[in-house]
Amino acid sequence: MTPPKTPHRRAPRLRAVVAVLMLALVAPLAIGATPTPTPSADPVRAAEYWIDGAHIDTAWKTTRGAGVTIAIIDTGIAKGPAQFDGAVADGTDVSGIGTDDGRTPLGPLDSDHGSRVASLAAGRPNVDGTGMIGVAPEAKLLSVSLGFGTTAPVPFAQQVAEGMKWAVDHGAKVINLSFTTNTLEWDRSWDDAFLYAFQHDVVVVVAAGNRGSGTAMVGAPATIPGVLAVGGVDQHGVASRAASTQGISIAVSAPSESLLGVDANGAIETWNGTSGAAPIVAGVVALVRAAHPDMDANNVINQIIQTARPAVQATGRPDPLYGYGLIDAAAAVSASLPPVDQNPLGDLSAWIRLHRRAQAPQASAPTSTPVAIPPLPPADAPAKATSPLIPSADSLLYGTLPLVALTVPGILIALGVTAAARRIRSARASARQNPDD
Repeated sequence: MTPPKTPHRRAPRLRAVVAVLMLALVAPLAIGATPTPTPSADPVRAAEYWIDGAHIDTAWKTTRGAGVTIAIIDTGIAKGPAQFDGAVADGTDVSGIGTDDGRTPLGPLDSDHGSRVASLAAGRPNVDGTGMIGVAPEAKLLSVSLGFGTTAPVPFAQQVAEGMKWAVDHGAKVINLSFTTNTLEWDRSWDDAFLYAFQHDVVVVVAAGNRGSGTAMVGAPATIPGVLAVGGVDQHGVASRAASTQGISIAVSAPSESLLGVDANGAIETWNGTSGAAPIVAGVVALVRAAHPDMDANNVINQIIQTARPAVQATGRPDPLYGYGLIDAAAAVSASLPPVDQNPLGDLSAWIRLHRRAQAPQASAPTSTPVAIPPLPPADAPAKATSPLIPSADSLLYGTLPLVALTVPGILIALGVTAAARRIRSARASARQNPDD
């Protein structure tokens, strides 16, 4: 169980700056539009094509996410980068190998993963307003550090469950999970953890995974009913072949190619994957929650999916490649939709009742009044033991006497018939010996 392995290689700061400059020259104005140069004095900001493409800059005219807290359950948000100054409100470690504040990046392969994710969701710009900026730059962040692989003494499933509950208890209204397990099923401990989040009005945003890093299908936690699973598209709004996995549980799509992210040292890196698409959507969720503080999680999710722009290549809605469409922050923040009373992406509690049969509630105690049954009469006293060869009074009365009464007349009748027959035969014999002349 590891975070999606994005095709990323750490580069020196100079190389990263050059890459950002190159991106700025080809960044399209809108996701799905024909690439055109974006004039800007700040090449880093110009390279963040999703700010314009997903209409995030328009949504900023209404809100930048103030008052909303996003929990990043990942490898940990680093302390050094300026993008996180004043952004991280609290943190914890659930792996057993990190620091108590969750701010020590973990993992031998990609310890910067959590920092990049956080910078896309709610990174702060420079003091002069330049530099990389997150989707919800005024939202607060919670850093929950996970230990991926065999290095952590705490089982991964347990880490996630504990991290989810900690995030909810510490005020998160949005939780971002930029990892996949590469399996459809999930540990039973996640049932309670995700239910806990849903029951406390939290929107859970999950990455679909990356086909290019070996994820052939959408896996848990993106398969859990009720989560906002995010697929990835390129700068033209086309489903990414390498930086996204496709599947029927995808709810919405966001950019997953040529993304920017801040590493633990503050350097800006380019990277790909739905690990970056998810925090873009998580940031948009924060914008919606900030603009509509009284809107519950079910209706926030409905705002996100119903205002998504249809993808040109989509064949349905939802579509296995794009879900309900491409994320549109401005529409999600401003649209007025009929309210819903349930999560449009599924009901985890109903799924548990159907599939976790061993956890079905026990039958309640009967409430009917018991009927009183009178006691049976006492049994007859046992008869005195007698020999079976000696007739009893009952056998004489009900057996022997009726038998005699029927047998004696029968014998007498039979004897009378026999005697009559003999007299007739005798008479016939005499008649043959003395015929009439």
